[in-house]
Amino acid sequence: MTRPPTAAQRRVIDAADPVTGRLRGTESQLAALVKRELAFRHPRPPHDHFLTPAGHRIREETATPAASAPEAAEPAQEPARESSGVFAARIGDEEGIDSGPSRIREVHSAWQGLLELRRMTNPHGVVDRPCAWERTHLVQAAALALEAAGHRPAGADGEGYRVRATPQPEAVAVRGPDAGALRECAATLEQAGWQVGEHTEPRTGARYLLASPRRI
Repeated sequence: MTRPPTAAQRRVIDAADPVTGRLRGTESQLAALVKRELAFRHPRPPHDHFLTPAGHRIREETATPAASAPEAAEPAQEPARESSGVFAARIGDEEGIDSGPSRIREVHSAWQGLLELRRMTNPHGVVDRPCAWERTHLVQAAALALEAAGHRPAGADGEGYRVRATPQPEAVAVRGPDAGALRECAATLEQAGWQVGEHTEPRTGARYLLASPRRI
């Protein structure tokens, strides 16, 4: 997505079903949301359209009650965003890390949206393993699972997890500050439906995780 949704597209997003994220709109509106990765078309009939985690984030943002305005007005409480303004899970080493209430709420919302995406797109509606979207957004998907479980992304002090892409297909590398943190990250990813193995870097001897979305 290169620019924010239009006013008409926002109205479609805001009117989505609050539980399932099902959308109603014209074919052109829905197609535009799919192109921006804010919605997806269900592969099975009747081929309805649903919000992606990014779409849920937009909806959550516009639905935030006025009572939370004082908190949102504090710069320290503003969540980190991509240049497009869409929610982004923390992969580690971002500047201005915020772990305040607003960030906790948006991470929870994104994770719930991802679970719904699994339910709507995985065979038989299973939610215990990653869906197709996660397989094409490996780093963000793994980072969201970690952040949603309460793990801390690496900041200026170097403490916390780091998720990075690897040359290996469908695999990400996860590094932590120590062996204990690494084991905790492995347990979280396994619970979220990832296959995880611990490896050693030949040159440095540092331990890291190699994680891939589980298929079965």
